[in-house]
Amino acid sequence: MAQGKFVTYLRVSTKRQGDSGLGLEAQRAAVETYLNGGSWTVCGEFVEVESGKSDTNRPQLQRAIQACRVYGAKLLIAKFDRLSRDAHFLLGLEKAGIEFVATDNPHANRLTVGIMALVADEERRAISSRTKAALAAAKARGVKLGGDRGAVLSTEAKAKGTAVRVAKAVDRAGDLAPILAEIQASGAKSLREIAAALNERGVPTAKGGSWQAVQVSRVLARVG
Repeated sequence: MAQGKFVTYLRVSTKRQGDSGLGLEAQRAAVETYLNGGSWTVCGEFVEVESGKSDTNRPQLQRAIQACRVYGAKLLIAKFDRLSRDAHFLLGLEKAGIEFVATDNPHANRLTVGIMALVADEERRAISSRTKAALAAAKARGVKLGGDRGAVLSTEAKAKGTAVRVAKAVDRAGDLAPILAEIQASGAKSLREIAAALNERGVPTAKGGSWQAVQVSRVLARVG
């Protein structure tokens, strides 16, 4: 039984299929069947007319992924091949923390991306074992290993850490920009009104909490 938040992504390969709606209707029916019952919310639907051979020219897929990040939702597709046949792309979704479900095989992500992740993990384990063996051999030769574990971070290291946090905040603001524009276009002007609209839509803050005026102000300043 489906639970939680979902963003649906539908794709047809040709404009003719998109205009006829036949391919899309079948995909919507599959999604509706999957969602039948349970406690769930669909935060948005994105439709693409694009060949599956291209993962770089699919703006609606990128918008769907963006919406997943904003709402903390799963990406829901009718068929596994509607998403991508590229293993690197699928692994990129997992790395980005985007979960997805294919209605024709709800465990597809576990049977494919999961297996790939296990292979990668095994490779990391092998590298780790070789590294430990090399360190042990060096130690046996009298090489001094390790350093000052209580070392204070340098100014440069602190600056890099701050830059990473700022970059994440800017990326988050970029994800929120389309939703903020919609809210403002609907008539919300004050920071409190915008915060209330975000909460009403179920959009969590970066830390998973509810929006306040001061947080909206910070995001708008970054969207600028």
